[in-house]
Amino acid sequence: MDCIFCKIAKKEIPAEVIMETAEVMAFRDTHPSAPVHYLVIPKEHIQSIAHLQNNHNEIIAKVIYAAKAVAEKIGLKGYKLVFNVGREGGQIIDHLHLHLLGGWTKKE
Repeated sequence: MDCIFCKIAKKEIPAEVIMETAEVMAFRDTHPSAPVHYLVIPKEHIQSIAHLQNNHNEIIAKVIYAAKAVAEKIGLKGYKLVFNVGREGGQIIDHLHLHLLGGWTKKE
């Protein structure tokens, strides 16, 4: 398999990892679209949200809770969590990943 996120999960490609468990990993996006931009992935290869099966309920919860833990760790008070699904939905890498976006300054 030639999946870049699988290679990152297997430590075959370096990444700026901020959090890791046996099932999920969070690392800095190399092409950020926000002042703070991390990706949270399941280590298991799942192509996208559209490819989820009933047995994936637990891993999706772990991905979301990992994003919450990263936000708390770096002190984000507000943030966005985004799943892109398929090319028409903006997904570029065919491995399920959650974008943790934040760091914008509050405008009064």
